[in-house]
Amino acid sequence: MPLYEYRCEACGETEEKLESLSAPSEHACPQCGKAEGMQRQISRAAFTLSGGGWYAKDYASGSKKDSSVEAAPAPAAPSAGCCGGCPHKHGA
Repeated sequence: MPLYEYRCEACGETEEKLESLSAPSEHACPQCGKAEGMQRQISRAAFTLSGGGWYAKDYASGSKKDSSVEAAPAPAAPSAGCCGGCPHKHGA
């Protein structure tokens, strides 16, 4: 069940309620008694991603791949044959 935040439009009273998704978006204020004074507020989600995937390792930390690391040089092409890897020795 989600946790909803409510605020009274008349007196400014606030409260949080753990309610079902089908709960009404307004109800009477417990402080001033105004009928339907408590209005559901839009708030940010209260969840976190857990685990060791892409989000935890790269995105959330703000780290970027180190561009100073040089790539390993490509292996030298074999000298035998006409095409560097061709087993045939043409014209020999």
